[in-house]
Amino acid sequence: METVIGNPFIKALIILFLVSATTAAGDAPFIISHKKASLTRLNSCAERVSVSIDIYNQGFSTVYDVSLVDDSWPKDLFDIISGNTSKSWERLDAGGILSHSFELDAKRQGMFHGAPAVITYRVPTKVSLQEAYSTPILPLDILAERPTENKLDWAKRLLAKYGSQISVVSIVLLFIYLVATPSKASAAKASKKKR
Repeated sequence: METVIGNPFIKALIILFLVSATTAAGDAPFIISHKKASLTRLNSCAERVSVSIDIYNQGFSTVYDVSLVDDSWPKDLFDIISGNTSKSWERLDAGGILSHSFELDAKRQGMFHGAPAVITYRVPTKVSLQEAYSTPILPLDILAERPTENKLDWAKRLLAKYGSQISVVSIVLLFIYLVATPSKASAAKASKKKR
């Protein structure tokens, strides 16, 4: 047995078999989907939910008949303002990206936990449809009581974040201004020399 495995030709065949098996398994598509939702307050009793779903094919082959369905938005809680909660595409090439977005209007106040969207697709080497799921969204606190933001809060945050850079830039600009502009004494001497 040792002479068979010790043979360099047999070792090369075993390595070639393992590499080809790994390459064949890596030839399949690999679908990743990311679902994002953001809230926009329109007024005190209306809030809009913007949903965006990105589908990535990180595999090495094209998928066909890609279908996205996001039924996690109940009709008694949300009205569709623009777009659709489902969409279909003919194909998604290897390394490609598909995006879909829609907007909803919230009807009631409260926490909402959305489920992942379902993506189905067809791979040419398999008979049955394949299925993938998007990432779930973080819980949304719809029409929540939020404290009013002070008008100078944005300036305070900006100054806290970039205060040191602003001071350095202003010192450099002041130095350049002082060097570049002539003083009154040198301006008076220059005018006397011209006479």
